[in-house]
Amino acid sequence: MASTDGKMSRFHLTAMVVGSMVGAGIFSLPRTFAGATGPLGAVIAWIIAGTGMYMLARVFQFLAERKPNLDAGVFAYAKEGYGDYPGFLSAFGYWIGSCIGNVSYWVLIKSTLGAFFPVFGDGNTLVAILVASVGIWLFHFMILRGVQQAAALNFIVTIAKIIPILVFIGILIFAFQADMFRFNFYGGGLEGGIFEQVRMTMLVTVFVFLGIEGASVYSRYARERRDVGFATIAGFVGVTTLMVLVTLLPYAVIPREEIAGIRQPSMAGVLEAVVGPWGAVFVSVGLLISVLGAYLAWALICAEVMSAAARTRAMPSLFARENKARVPSAAMWATSIVVQVIVITTYWSTDAFALMLNLTSSMALIPFLLVAGYAMQLTTRGESYAAGPSSDRSRDILIAAVATVYTGYLVYAGGLKFLVLSAILYAPGSLLYVWARREQGKKVFERTSDVVVLALASLGAVVGIYWIATGYIVL
Repeated sequence: MASTDGKMSRFHLTAMVVGSMVGAGIFSLPRTFAGATGPLGAVIAWIIAGTGMYMLARVFQFLAERKPNLDAGVFAYAKEGYGDYPGFLSAFGYWIGSCIGNVSYWVLIKSTLGAFFPVFGDGNTLVAILVASVGIWLFHFMILRGVQQAAALNFIVTIAKIIPILVFIGILIFAFQADMFRFNFYGGGLEGGIFEQVRMTMLVTVFVFLGIEGASVYSRYARERRDVGFATIAGFVGVTTLMVLVTLLPYAVIPREEIAGIRQPSMAGVLEAVVGPWGAVFVSVGLLISVLGAYLAWALICAEVMSAAARTRAMPSLFARENKARVPSAAMWATSIVVQVIVITTYWSTDAFALMLNLTSSMALIPFLLVAGYAMQLTTRGESYAAGPSSDRSRDILIAAVATVYTGYLVYAGGLKFLVLSAILYAPGSLLYVWARREQGKKVFERTSDVVVLALASLGAVVGIYWIATGYIVL
């Protein structure tokens, strides 16, 4: 357990952030970036993403300190700032997006094994789906034994999975070729200008930064409230450094076009090109540990977010139920079932990993935008700042403003395709909100703006389904 009182220590919370962020995404960065841009565009993209996500991390930090009564932050802040229905959409979007992200982990695991055992293919063959299904339910029943026990295991796994990433970085630094880096610098052979190249990387950066809010989600388990903020910033700085190095160093050893053609996980292919076949095996083993650990962390987060929404009556009370080990069991069952269903659907996808990555990022954008918007409300009103120095408030206003602009830009960068795909999930998901309101004997929609939001989501869902049916969107 994390501690004798059932609470998580500062280090366990930090491991939850790192464990959530370091998963499938970091092992796919070389190919994903090389297919969109060169080192110049990558540097610009990471400056934008790093600044924006740092500000979002700071938002989570000061909200955790100034609003200690709001647990499971992503959902709670949206509800506090915008009302019941937007709060529900934030919780549902974050939950279902996280479930989709968990599916991407299983796809990448099987794709990794596919490099050695062809029966797994690209992670979406029948055998791959069957093996993933077994894994889903093994994790499910392990988590039901207790949150703190799972968090302690996550702490150990987090340490283990950082080692191969550090070895990869060390070898590529030693093999660095300045001439190759200069050759790749402007992304020769790519269409579109640098702005378009950078825009194409934005959803990827969202995916790899997901988990930055891990400590905030688990704030009710923190031994001390200030540990939430420390864990968020410490995890962010450490993981961002790793991701930037993993992205840029491959440009110094292999031509960009070759990196873009390497199968996922591309980090394995890059190391193989530098040191030989053992490099692919080494990274692949590290990836399996990393992704399984990330799946554990995210399965915990999924269940906790849904349970928190139910505890505050935004979702049906069924999902607030906990077992004897204090695990939100009903929410955990719902999470595992949804992950299982989506894993089965990957059988018909042409590029299951890319689809899961982009859709996960898209589903997270609205919840993040609402959190940043709530921070703007809090700081501009001066709520909770009366007794403190005015410089603190001015600083936090700037932080919240940058975070809001950044998350708004991400919605634009994601494009219309993924907005309508998100709507396909948001619109029917609203039935859970109707269920919860009727359970409480309340009017379903008390504000006209809520009806407008539902109408827009429903319209987007219809458009999305039509585009899929006509082949305009290929899954």
